[in-house]
Amino acid sequence: MTQQKSNKAALYILMFNMFIAMGSIGIIIPVMPEYLKIFGAAGQVLGMLIATFALAQFVFSPIAGNLSDQYGRKNLIIFGLIVTGLAQIGFGLATDVWMLFLARFLGGLGSAFVAPPIMAFVADVTTYEERGKGMGMLGAAMSLGFMIGPGIGGFLAKVSLHFPFFTAGAAAIVASILSYFLLPSTKPNTAQQKQKQDNLAKQMARSIHMPYFVMLIIMLVFSFGIANFQTTLSLFVTEKFNYTPVDIAIILVVGGAFGVVVQMFIITPLFNRYGEMKVVLVNLFIASVAIFLILFVSGFALILVVATIFSTATTLIRPAVNTLISKLAEKEQGFAAGLNNAYMSLGNMIGPALAGLLFDWNMNSPYIFGSIILLACFFLALIWTVKKAPHLMHPDTK
Repeated sequence: MTQQKSNKAALYILMFNMFIAMGSIGIIIPVMPEYLKIFGAAGQVLGMLIATFALAQFVFSPIAGNLSDQYGRKNLIIFGLIVTGLAQIGFGLATDVWMLFLARFLGGLGSAFVAPPIMAFVADVTTYEERGKGMGMLGAAMSLGFMIGPGIGGFLAKVSLHFPFFTAGAAAIVASILSYFLLPSTKPNTAQQKQKQDNLAKQMARSIHMPYFVMLIIMLVFSFGIANFQTTLSLFVTEKFNYTPVDIAIILVVGGAFGVVVQMFIITPLFNRYGEMKVVLVNLFIASVAIFLILFVSGFALILVVATIFSTATTLIRPAVNTLISKLAEKEQGFAAGLNNAYMSLGNMIGPALAGLLFDWNMNSPYIFGSIILLACFFLALIWTVKKAPHLMHPDTK
């Protein structure tokens, strides 16, 4: 097998792993409002559970990224998938709220050892020119997981509210077994091997001096903003319109489907024609408008349209930011991917916790606040680009 074919095969396996990892998360989304009622919990607990998951991601993502530079990507991905699977099964077996929090923390740890090594692996097997396409395909796998996951979750919930968690756990463990046999090993970065591993605080401090630091801030603020929508949407439509898990699943599946189509067939031409930064700016603005409009629409069709617009915009932003960071990271792909995931996790940690509190206070407030945050992120990105990096407003010709 030629190196090119080997790299292409590796990319498909990485996409499958990301699909399973994200699908195992998406599968539980439509079930959560009803599942938490078993424990007498609501919006605040849901927000804190998501924040706990993100906390573990934040703590362990830079560590996982650095380790993948030192020791290779494959073993870390396998470890992360196993931990993710066991955490999902543990969540389904929980009998008390503290067990839910423990399972979510372990799930975040597992995710931290999956996403950064996979993103770094994609950088390993793609050229500089193909990086955007590779990240777009990876983003499509993520969106596909989120798209199919909720649909499966809504269907499996008819068997039992616990059953989706067991299915998600089993799928992640199966993915780890397939990865062991099918995923090629990569050579560790020997220069990174010789370096002493920095702790989290030092890595975050070091990130300030990276050329992609502002992109990390954009990822942080962007993740914080969309968490207000994603965390409370199922609760919002359940309380306001009495939607069922199947209704919620349909909304998420349709939005995810558009995201997959865009990332598979449209994102590369967009990057080539306008550049990644213009894609980020336009879709930050669209997302800020869409999240605000959700408050003023009623009827399943209109809610579906607005939620789909929001979902499509956000699925374009992530691979664009990921691509810009990867292009600026040079040989420290694992380190950069770990930081990227850490900043994203920090936003995912603070956003859901605040969104849950805001929802319990007033169910409209997370969407107003989320819209403001996304609009602020748009202006931050625009001002920085115009003043510090105007070349990013044009397609990369390197």
